[in-house]
Amino acid sequence: MRITIILLVLMLPGLLFAGQLHGIINGKAYHFDRSRNFNEKNWGFGFEYDFERSGNWIPLVTGSTFKDSNNQTSNYLGGGTKYRFMLGAGESSWHLDAGVVAFLMTRKDYNGKKPFFGALPFISVGNEYVAVNATYIPSVSPKFASLMFFQLMIKVVEF
Repeated sequence: MRITIILLVLMLPGLLFAGQLHGIINGKAYHFDRSRNFNEKNWGFGFEYDFERSGNWIPLVTGSTFKDSNNQTSNYLGGGTKYRFMLGAGESSWHLDAGVVAFLMTRKDYNGKKPFFGALPFISVGNEYVAVNATYIPSVSPKFASLMFFQLMIKVVEF
């Protein structure tokens, strides 16, 4: 809990600068090991705050809560950066983002629900208003299977 508060306090000065706040809807996972009965309806919600762009680079802060592969609540809070490739002319046209996010996460079935550090690559395809985020999560032990995780990101407000 203390780490979450510290990260939020560190994030607040950035909210004074130009950026965009997005709502996140978590929804789908695809496990590559189809022989096990994992939950693939990973419903939940969160946010992504994109700070002002510097060229094609966009720093970000993100957090979310969702039902994981074992139907337990998982939470994460982190930050990262993404590189934007414009797929058309104008700011409202389609884009592809590729990035990495480092985070602290809690899971009931990993590390005794104590926060642990992770980092993952991701891609995002969308426009100024909506995007689909996807990340590959490798298997970290025989207990866990590798998967693709998908989110819907919707622009809430621009500062």
